[in-house]
Amino acid sequence: MAHSPVSILSQLDFNGQPLQEELLLRTFHQLMDEHGYVLLCNVTEEFDPVRFCRGLGDFVPNYTGAVVGDVRPEPGMDDVYHAGNTRPLTPHSEGYDFAITPPHYIALWCVTPANGPGGETTLMDTRPLVDTMSEQERQHFLTTDYAWKTTEGVQRLGLDLHTQHPILEEHAKGRIVRFSCNNLIRDEDDPVAELQVRWHKTFERDHVAIDYRRRDMLVWDNWRLLHARNAFSDRNRHLRRIQIAG
Repeated sequence: MAHSPVSILSQLDFNGQPLQEELLLRTFHQLMDEHGYVLLCNVTEEFDPVRFCRGLGDFVPNYTGAVVGDVRPEPGMDDVYHAGNTRPLTPHSEGYDFAITPPHYIALWCVTPANGPGGETTLMDTRPLVDTMSEQERQHFLTTDYAWKTTEGVQRLGLDLHTQHPILEEHAKGRIVRFSCNNLIRDEDDPVAELQVRWHKTFERDHVAIDYRRRDMLVWDNWRLLHARNAFSDRNRHLRRIQIAG
C-alpha cells in the first residue's frame, strides 16, 4: 500500500516568495534528520538544483562519468533491468557495487513528469527494520561479507562490477544499509535470502510514493532508505540525478 509523502518542503513561502536560503536549508536538514527524505515543491525557474546539492557534499559520478545524470528511457535498454527504461525497479540502495563508500544522498529532480499513471519513486525507511532485528541477526549482517554485482543495464554499458560488502556497516557518520533484491549473490539457504523476501514484502506494504510535478526535487538518505520505481508508459518522462558523498 502506497503512503503519501509527509516530508515536503516548499521553496516558496506563504506569500509566494522564495524562502531565505538559510531557512530553507535549516528546514531541509530538520526534515531529512526526521524522515530520511525531503520532497522540495513549489520550485521556481531560478532555483539551481546543482548548486543546492553542492551544499550537501561532494558529488559522486554516475556510472558513465556524468555527474548530473539523465534518468529517461534509453534506446536498446527495454529488455534489461535498468533505470533507463519504463519497467519497474525493485527496492534497493545505490552504490552496493561500488568499491568505495556508497553515496550518502541521492537527488532527483523532474524535468518532464510522466503523462499518465506510474513513474513514481517509492521509498522506505530501514531504521525500524534494523532496530527490530535480534542482536544475533544484526551481528551476522554486520560481520558477513556478501558478493554484489551490478545491474544488467550497467553491464551493457561495459561495466561489470563485483564487490564484497556486508549488508550493514557502522560508519563514523551513521549506519550504512546495502540492499538489492536481484544483484546480491547468495545461496538459497543463506539468511539474507529470507531478509530479501521480508524487506521486499514490507516495502510493498509501507512505502511512500513520490508523484513528480515539473521542477520538484526529491533528496533522500541512501544509507538509510531503500528506493524503487513504479512502471510507466510515457517515454518522455525525464528526471535528472546527482549522487552526493555527504
